[in-house]
Amino acid sequence: MLSNEELAQAAKEWWYYTVELSPGLVAQGTYPPDFPYMPRMLMRQAHLQGQDCLDLGSMEGVIPVLMNRKGARRVLATDAVPHCAQKMDWLKKAYKADWDFREVGLMYDLHQKLADEGTFDYVNLSGVLYHVFSPMHTLACARPLVKKNGLFMLSTNVVNEQSDVMHFNTAGKLQTEPNTFWYPSIPLLEYMLRYFNFAPIDCLYSRHPSDAALYVPGKECGFISIVCRAVERGGALPADDGWARRSMLGSWEYTGLSPQKHGAEQPASTIGYDIPEALQAQVAQKGSIDLYLAVNEHGRRVVRATRAQDTYLLRLTDES
Repeated sequence: MLSNEELAQAAKEWWYYTVELSPGLVAQGTYPPDFPYMPRMLMRQAHLQGQDCLDLGSMEGVIPVLMNRKGARRVLATDAVPHCAQKMDWLKKAYKADWDFREVGLMYDLHQKLADEGTFDYVNLSGVLYHVFSPMHTLACARPLVKKNGLFMLSTNVVNEQSDVMHFNTAGKLQTEPNTFWYPSIPLLEYMLRYFNFAPIDCLYSRHPSDAALYVPGKECGFISIVCRAVERGGALPADDGWARRSMLGSWEYTGLSPQKHGAEQPASTIGYDIPEALQAQVAQKGSIDLYLAVNEHGRRVVRATRAQDTYLLRLTDES
C-alpha cells in the first residue's frame, strides 16, 4: 500500500493514464472519460495466464498491471528512458503488481538490447510506431522477440484509405506533437505486418472525430489496434507474393535487422485468443483478416467507450 506521503505526492504529478491510487483518490490523466483504450479492450481477449509478456513503451505501467491481473507468469516493461520509474513504483504498490523494467533507449535493435530476456508469448507495441523515424526498423527488431505462434499487438495512427502510402507529418499537418512522424495507410500497415510474418487476427479502429485536435481535413485518420499471430516465414503472405519471400531471405536489411528463427527447435507458444464472432469464419478459412475490410465492413470500429473499464481509467477493482 502507498503511504499517505506517497499518495499526496503522486496526486500532484502529471499522469498519462488516469489511475486510482487508493479508494476514491484518482490521479487524472490526459484522456477524456469516454475515450476508448483499444489495446486494453483487445488484450482482454488474450489468454495471458502463465504466459511471458513484454510491453514496449510502458509509460506508468498500466498495461503491465493488467498483464499481472490476467495471470501472466512474467512481465517485462520497457521504455526509452526511466521517466516514469517513480510512478511505476507507486502503481506496483497500489495494485500489488510485479514486473521488471528495462531502459532500451531508441526503439531500434530491440532484439539485441533484450537478447538476454529470451522470447515472449505476448508482445505489446502500442503508441510507439508513429513516434519513430523508421516504423519498419522497429517492427523488424520486435519480430524476433515473439515466440513462434505467439501474439503481437500493435497500435498506431493510420489513414483509412486504400493505398500503399505512408504519410509523413510534414509541418505538423497530421499532428502538432513534435515527436510524431508517420501515418501509414491501413493496407500498407497490414502488408508490413505480413512482411514480418505477423498474421492479423483481430483489430479495433477509432476515427479521429472532427472536434478533436488530431482531426485532419480531407483525410480520414484514426487509431488502430491490431492483434497478430506470429507465423512461419512467408505464412502471412498471399501465395503469389514471391518478392516478399525472396526479400526475407536475400535482403541485407531484412536479415540484418530482423534475424528471425523459424526452425522446429524454436520455442512455440500455446497462447490462446478469443476471436470475435464477426471475424471467426475469415480467420478459420484464411488464417488472418483483411484489416481494411474489418474496419470498414465488419464492424470493428469504436466511437466512444460505454464502460469505464474500456477507457484510460484504471481502477483498483478492475480485473482487465
